[in-house]
Order: sequence, then structure tokens, then C-alpha cells
Amino acid sequence: MSLVTLLPFIVLIGAMFLMTRSAKKKQQQAADMRDQMQPGSGVRTIGGMYATVKEVNDDTVLLDAGPGVELLFAKNAIATVLSDDEYNRIVHGIEHDLKSDADLVPDDASSLTGTDEPADTDGASDDKPIDLGKKDAAEEPADAAEAKAEDEPKKTDGDSEAK
Repeated sequence: MSLVTLLPFIVLIGAMFLMTRSAKKKQQQAADMRDQMQPGSGVRTIGGMYATVKEVNDDTVLLDAGPGVELLFAKNAIATVLSDDEYNRIVHGIEHDLKSDADLVPDDASSLTGTDEPADTDGASDDKPIDLGKKDAAEEPADAAEAKAEDEPKKTDGDSEAK
């Protein structure tokens, strides 16, 4: 047999070896993660339920899913062990922000303008009112209203000129 005929088989065996090696590595990482579980850790099961670890045994985990609700799961049913911050953010809605308070958006724009004066609470100044560009129909001249009426097509009931 020549090397050319053996080459596809060698490549196939090498690819299978690499795929099984990466799968074993992922399984080992998941097992290590499950072994790091301690009582009080937040977890997510493969079914998507979030709970707190109450007790860890060899093959099982006792989870506290709420007041008075304790569930017994197989260790393999734990998908992820969450950090305390992530668990509190997801389950309790508590955001733990490590950024400083200076990054927050102020309530008013006075701090953005650089002046220390309080913002005008009336919303209007003593100057003339602001024209937003809309005009009422009463302000239009009468000639313009008549010109508009002449430009629009007349409405008919459908059978006046159709016969």
C-alpha cells in the first residue's frame, strides 16, 4: 500500500482523536466545576432552574429553591455554578456595580453645563414665546383657505358622472 491511500485514514483517525480529546476536556472541566460546589453557592440546573446549594453529597446535591422548597438533584444535573454577584443579579435583581458613582447620569442638566446655578423650574423664560412652526387654522388668511379648497378635488358619490 502506498502512503497516498493511507493518508485519508490517518487524517480521519487524527480528527477523531482531537474531537474525543476536546470532549473529554469539557467533561473534566464540568466535573471540576461540580466538585467546587459548596453549600451557599448559587447554581443553574440543566432545566434552567436557579437555586442555592444546601448540601453536597457524592452523587447528589440538595438545593434550596425557595422558602420551604428543597430539591434533590443528581450532580450531573447542575449546568453551572454561578458567582455570588451573577446569582444575585439574576435571581434577586440586585445589581452590584463596581463602577464609581461619578459615572451616573445626573438628574438635571446643570452639572453638564458647568454652571452651579439651579435649573429653571418654570420651563419658560421672560423672553418671547418659542415658535414651533405650527400655525392654527384661524391664523391663516382667508384667501389661502379658499385657494386650498379650490385645489382639492371635489368628492362625489360615485354615480353622478359615471353614466
